[in-house]
Amino acid sequence: MALLQDVHFRNLRGDLFGGLTAAIVALPLALAFGVSSGAGAAAGVYGAIFVGFFAALFGGTSTQVSGPTGPMTVVMAAVFTQFSAIDPEQGPILAFTVVLLGGFFQVLFGIFKLGKYITLMPFPVISGFMSGIGVIIIALQLAPLLGHSAEPSVIESFQALPENIEAYDISALGLGLITLGIVFYCPRPISRIIPSPLIALLVGTIGYVTLLPAGSVPVIGAIPSGLPELIIPVIHFDLFKDMVFAAIMLAALGSIDSLLTSLVADNMTKSQHDSDRELVGQGVGNMVAGLFGGLPGAGATMRTVVNIRAGGETPVSGASHAVILLIIVLGAGPLAEDIPHAVLAGILMKVGIDIIDWDFLRRLHHVPAFVVVLMLLVLGLTVFVDLVTAVVVGVFIANVITIKRLSDIQIDSIRVIADQSTELDQLTAREREILCSAGGRILLYYIDGPVSYASVKGMTKKLAESQPHDALMFDLTSVPLIDVSTAMALENMIVDAIASDREVYIIGMNEVVRHVLARLQILSHLPDNKLFDDRETALEDAYQRISLS
Repeated sequence: MALLQDVHFRNLRGDLFGGLTAAIVALPLALAFGVSSGAGAAAGVYGAIFVGFFAALFGGTSTQVSGPTGPMTVVMAAVFTQFSAIDPEQGPILAFTVVLLGGFFQVLFGIFKLGKYITLMPFPVISGFMSGIGVIIIALQLAPLLGHSAEPSVIESFQALPENIEAYDISALGLGLITLGIVFYCPRPISRIIPSPLIALLVGTIGYVTLLPAGSVPVIGAIPSGLPELIIPVIHFDLFKDMVFAAIMLAALGSIDSLLTSLVADNMTKSQHDSDRELVGQGVGNMVAGLFGGLPGAGATMRTVVNIRAGGETPVSGASHAVILLIIVLGAGPLAEDIPHAVLAGILMKVGIDIIDWDFLRRLHHVPAFVVVLMLLVLGLTVFVDLVTAVVVGVFIANVITIKRLSDIQIDSIRVIADQSTELDQLTAREREILCSAGGRILLYYIDGPVSYASVKGMTKKLAESQPHDALMFDLTSVPLIDVSTAMALENMIVDAIASDREVYIIGMNEVVRHVLARLQILSHLPDNKLFDDRETALEDAYQRISLS
């Protein structure tokens, strides 16, 4: 795996313009995500800088722009709140240590080549947890939109909503509604030149500064200018389990978020990303962000799309987006101090609304009831429990149902043939003749396709329900592979048949199947003259043996 993406400067103009456009889109979102996480606006910008720069250089998607995203901010807010409550003094350092650990796990995911597996998740699960994240973002911004301090959780936000509505601040609500109006209804030709979130940020802030008394609504406040200080990671061993759990949650979510965005970039550029290298790049970026007090990040779909449309083609675009943000934060920190929380809340509510999978929700009445229940269950668990529980439960249920369906298909592919009355296209005229002459004394157990542990019970049941016979033939000609559970079930059937003084044959093993059965010493139950490559020859041998008995 190459350490750096293939960087060149043949598209320098397009890459710089793409990076500039992505930075303009990223700035208001980074500020908003930073405030929403509880770590502060500067943490959001630092996260965009470090994750954006290092993920671009070390990642595997040449056009991807990375930085804080809605899903990652939701998790980081929970992490920041959790450890700050446990240890108010060192809580922030513990939280950023978790970010570093999360990046380390992402690097391990890439090194162990897990990239191709991470996005192998049922669509209802992805839809449910992404929509749940959207609901969380919206719910947590309700209080700031009304002029109050943000609540730490969705449940507390809903509980405080009636009181917050009753005591709303008209100035904050007005700014928030203006912001929502701009991000939703800004004419497309204008938003192509200046992104609507940036317009909303400028209009809302200028409106507050020029029309409202200072301090009349909550604002970001002082933002440190200059380079961030190095944070020395701290691990409390009594909190180690909680820290590792939170880090794995960040790593898993960031990996899913990034690789889904990589697929979007592939679709737009007609290219193929390197999933494992992308995970390494994202991990390196998050590790550096954790060391310098930045929010964790991932591949950001909107910023990536903007970059591609503006001409970005290489990692230079993602890296230049980070450098531009760095230049801004070095000199423009004081200019952001008067940005109202209500304006950031309006921007984030649009982000939350966009994250919700409206397209799938509109189709729910057309999909099976099981899919509807699964999607809504994952959504509910995401909002009211946590993301990991939602994904684990969703994937487990989806896999159980899928395995059951595959099991039914596999069992239907098994045919137990005792005479020519049972149709099987693969039988030759001579094979049908032998089975008919045997009068049911030869039982052909034919399996079509791969078999797995899910079909073991059905395999055994089918044989138990068959008619009495003197010779049992397992035809594996059409079996490409076999797992250990199925092999052990096959051994039990072989041993039982031998104990009942039946002739037992195995036919048509390929090298993969033979290797599994040999390693498990299952073939040792049968002499070599009972292992055949050809079904007709095996039937002739069985017929001769039972005729002589």
